[in-house]
Amino acid sequence: MPSANVPKDARHQPAGWAPVPSSDVSRRTFNPIRDVLSRPVQPLSTPKSTNEPISLSIGDPTVFGNFKTHPVVVEAVEEAVRSFSFNGYPPSVGVPQAREAVARKYTHPQAPLTANDVVMASGCSGAVEMAIGVLCSEGQNILLPRPGFCLYNTVAGSRNVETRLYNLVAERNWEVDIAHMESLIDQNTAAILINNPSNPCGSNFTKAHLNAILAVCDRHRIPLISDEIYADMVFSGQVFTSTATLTSTVPILTLGGLAKQWLIPGWRIGWILIHDRNDAFAHVRQGLFALSTLINGPCAPIQAAIPRIFADVPEDYLPALNAQLESHARILEAELAKAPGLEVITPQGAMYVMVKLDLDSFKDIDSDADFCHKLKWEESVEILPGECFAYPGTVRLVITPPKDKLHAAASRIAAFCERHSR
Repeated sequence: MPSANVPKDARHQPAGWAPVPSSDVSRRTFNPIRDVLSRPVQPLSTPKSTNEPISLSIGDPTVFGNFKTHPVVVEAVEEAVRSFSFNGYPPSVGVPQAREAVARKYTHPQAPLTANDVVMASGCSGAVEMAIGVLCSEGQNILLPRPGFCLYNTVAGSRNVETRLYNLVAERNWEVDIAHMESLIDQNTAAILINNPSNPCGSNFTKAHLNAILAVCDRHRIPLISDEIYADMVFSGQVFTSTATLTSTVPILTLGGLAKQWLIPGWRIGWILIHDRNDAFAHVRQGLFALSTLINGPCAPIQAAIPRIFADVPEDYLPALNAQLESHARILEAELAKAPGLEVITPQGAMYVMVKLDLDSFKDIDSDADFCHKLKWEESVEILPGECFAYPGTVRLVITPPKDKLHAAASRIAAFCERHSR
């Protein structure tokens, strides 16, 4: 009989087990935003704020409840769920009526689409993972924007794909430094990725600039990944252009989803639009199908709601949303422009404001990370340092909190800058 002195659970544990190592892929996977937000605030010698915390860090428009999706969106999902028709496994590439609806919405005379050109994904993040995964093999390289959304680096790094970062120029409202982009290309370059409108920059490229990027792809025969999750989300005086409508030669994977425009990031529905040119993507199509089988497709009832969402949400919904977002952006732009040491780059769309720091104007702040850490401790305002986007010396602010919180946050940031200025 087992000894009564040995704990019952211990009797069933093998002796001598060494720690089980995690995989190479998991050790290569690093998301700087999640890392920064998970760090505890280290105590400082300055007084700790007792103010209510205000977070301007995560690009989730639903956090404060002031941005809500249209009721039709909710009704469409209820209808799909109550039909009992979408409780089984969907086709891995997507529910047919969802693929058809996405193709109808985004087809263009210069970039025609059919349902067969649409692959559904688990959010636009899932689309990013599939697009990089299908075009890039281990040991190859991909060109990514700097500053840029850190998930691109996370996905590429986890797959042992080298990332080469091309510069965006703040003084030109974050346009690509085309010469720098082109200088990074070699025989191992598998793809170029752009994000327009941009997270974190809040910028929107002109047709002329998109054509300059496409010319680089054409010269070097390199396919393009165009992340357009913020498609059509631009401010007054701006026009959004989908990259694929400007070329008949460059093969493009356009990425999108429901998260931002329809204010439902938690529903995790994205897609890839395959803009093939001269059958250059014949193998890529097969590869995307293979990758889609890893999760056997995203949530079927949400996919099934897409046709009604696209058909029945009123046409004035998006202009009203863009106007609301712009009014929020202008609050931060106007109020932060008064603070010493800050240079606000005027946002043109999306949900973000990028601010350059003049670190020389502060007496005791030595980096963007130091700025954000001290701000959170002293003012209870959380923003992201530029290090998250491979662009030190800047900070990113999300514009979606309610206006009273934006005013409060901007006031606290201005007071913080005054207190630390030389």
